[in-house]
Amino acid sequence: MPKEVLKKQIDKGMKTEFDSVVFYTTMLLVFIGIIMVFSASFVQSSFKHHDAYYFLKRNIIYAILGFICMMTISNIDYRFWKKNAKPIGIISVILLLLVLTPLGIKANGARRWLGVGAFTIQPAEIAKFAAIIITAKLIEKKYDNIKSLTKGVLPLIVIPGLFFALIMLQPNMSTAGTIILVTFVMIFVAGMDMKFVAAMFGSGVALFLALALTSEYRLKRILSFLDPFQDPLGSGYQVIQGLYALGSGGLFGMGLGKSQQKWFYIPEPQNDFIFAIIGEELGLVGCAVVIMLFVILVYRCIRIALRCSNIFTCMVVIGIGAQIGIQAALNIAVATSSMPVTGVALPFISYGGTSLIIFMSAVGIVLNISKHVKIN
Repeated sequence: MPKEVLKKQIDKGMKTEFDSVVFYTTMLLVFIGIIMVFSASFVQSSFKHHDAYYFLKRNIIYAILGFICMMTISNIDYRFWKKNAKPIGIISVILLLLVLTPLGIKANGARRWLGVGAFTIQPAEIAKFAAIIITAKLIEKKYDNIKSLTKGVLPLIVIPGLFFALIMLQPNMSTAGTIILVTFVMIFVAGMDMKFVAAMFGSGVALFLALALTSEYRLKRILSFLDPFQDPLGSGYQVIQGLYALGSGGLFGMGLGKSQQKWFYIPEPQNDFIFAIIGEELGLVGCAVVIMLFVILVYRCIRIALRCSNIFTCMVVIGIGAQIGIQAALNIAVATSSMPVTGVALPFISYGGTSLIIFMSAVGIVLNISKHVKIN
């Protein structure tokens, strides 16, 4: 960077480097994820794939791709995302529609993936962040009418509502729900009239109950949450095994790699219930460290958002921080039996290529925006 340009930036009170706390916190979470995915998966991957390193090798590749995306995007001006919000939204809708065709890969009774062979993507993960970019742009456009229901709030939930409907058709209620929750947080922070908050919350609860009561497997999940031991070998099985894992860990855990529940007790332990394995092997201390890292990351996102000079960047950072925080909270709540089982991954830690790459890419956007905020 030329000295005169650097001097002008310093004179304006602007940063010349991205937020290092966000960067190192993210990388630490990814590092923990790589270790814990290997620890949680090597037993079952040895049996199912005849390779103890099956998930480890893929997770390292995803982490490297995610790192490349994060660093590349951290150098792309944030205005690029504002300018291309519409094409990003269209591509996301097309991908979500393709999932519902025979091109979609069906597994465990749901169509959620596209791809060939070992290469697959999960369009719902892309849609989550497309919704953030589009909603941020619309909030900036309609900011003067944000307290109006018809001119402000309702137009802002049309696109997220479309994503919600398409993802529900897969079906994937947990991911669809996070999109609505993140959208609500963004509109709330933007200054939505408080009288609409209770109405939207009540509508959300009513919709959740309606979806739960009209679906047998969702109703079973709620009932198993209320009393998982009522059906210990059926709907309550995974919850019970997760609680056994957390209870066995105690304060300091059984030791890295020494989990007992990953020995074919918890199905796919490297995925949604990886927090239970963390609790079993690293104990309460390990769980507290992971939770604290998420708290730090979300806090830094809020701190950056408060210093943004325009509405679009503020809303993007709020949305990304909310997505990370909400998804982490939901995953941990499920693992600790604080809410019914949902298929929400633990950001940066659970195994999943699309999720890891997209989350790291989103952090890249935050890093770029952090370069443009006031130092004080």
